[in-house]
Amino acid sequence: MTDLTQAGGDALAKSHDQAKARYGDIRGRNLALDMTRGKPSAAQLDLSDALLTNVTAEDVRDDDGTDLRNYGGLAGTPACRKLFGDYLGVPADQVVIGGNSSLQMMYGVLARAMTFGVVGGKGPWRDEGATVICPVPGYDRHFAICEELGLDMVSVDMKDDGPDMDAVEELVKDPKVKAIWCVPKYSNPTGATYSDAVVDRLATMKAAAPDFRILWDNAYAVHHLGQGLDEVADILTVCEKAGCPDRPFIFGSTSKITYAGAGIAVFAGSKANVKDALDHLFFETIGPDKITQLRQVKFFKDMDGILAHMDGHAELCAPKFKAVDDALTKHLAGKGIATWTRPKGGYFVSLDVLDGCAKEVIRLAGEAGVKLTPAGSCFPYGKDPNDRNIRLAPTLPPLEEVVQAMEVVCACVELACLNKLAADAA
Repeated sequence: MTDLTQAGGDALAKSHDQAKARYGDIRGRNLALDMTRGKPSAAQLDLSDALLTNVTAEDVRDDDGTDLRNYGGLAGTPACRKLFGDYLGVPADQVVIGGNSSLQMMYGVLARAMTFGVVGGKGPWRDEGATVICPVPGYDRHFAICEELGLDMVSVDMKDDGPDMDAVEELVKDPKVKAIWCVPKYSNPTGATYSDAVVDRLATMKAAAPDFRILWDNAYAVHHLGQGLDEVADILTVCEKAGCPDRPFIFGSTSKITYAGAGIAVFAGSKANVKDALDHLFFETIGPDKITQLRQVKFFKDMDGILAHMDGHAELCAPKFKAVDDALTKHLAGKGIATWTRPKGGYFVSLDVLDGCAKEVIRLAGEAGVKLTPAGSCFPYGKDPNDRNIRLAPTLPPLEEVVQAMEVVCACVELACLNKLAADAA
């Protein structure tokens, strides 16, 4: 492959003409494909269909005689807390089972922090002008929560083993910096997994705010792509050893394990943090959906059941991620205009193109019938300062549509970057 950024005038012009012709051909195919969000496919949802029939009237009393159809059980059933304590690697009595959305639990935790403060703090965060550290590229919904609640955001670069800890450690010297967002395994969108060294530095760093929190969104804890699970150090234990047991707020869910709209969300933390959360939840709800908890416990039985189930997800998702990498390698490798991640798990591939080209790639793709996540989505306030990052979400479409969509994406990347190189050379 020719490095297009080093091509001379004639070679550049020839490549530009070829890219325009290729794009014109693709645009004429009248496609209608969507790779905007990381949703499970219908085939992935089918893996959990036993949930629809695995509970009968005989099952609705818990081991202690509690009628699961009725009010109560604010923290969740004992069996469900045990299962998802194993899932998150925390004691069962330090787990709170929520509804179907971990995002809702994250929103609630931060809304309460803004309104009431947190354990070890001096009062409501809103009174102090709180700031949250956001590794980028990162998860757009995390940033949207902050924006909605009036939390300021400051970015740090995401590396292959986690956030740039030198930058993080500098930022937490400011007492207004109250939290950091973390997706520790198969991070959204890069697929990075935090190293032990990064986890240790997060726990041991000297934060000026005594109520600093690590927002530990373990969304992809078991979402491997067939190469085995990455391991991440237990943030709760590491923080306890470092003398800051209340620092981590841990979240997870089965939204991409069973049914996205009818899964289980989980919050975990120190005993003090769990008590504080339950004290507030008392005023929000009279208890979560314990029948859904029963269904999922019966479905999985134990952690081995969850892991076996996720092997089925990997079989369905891995070919799609391979199709993305195959297309990018075939059409863009060696041309100097794009780099991308090769994740071992999670739901996304992070694609970087030449600076100033991401919006144009997405515009061209849309006109050719392929919807992509808007440029800047993986940055606070929707603003990528370099306009180069694109998040690819291959899980929802059938494999053949992923192949078609990636042909379009690659053609658009090449045309947008050649447009820029030609303009720069003019």
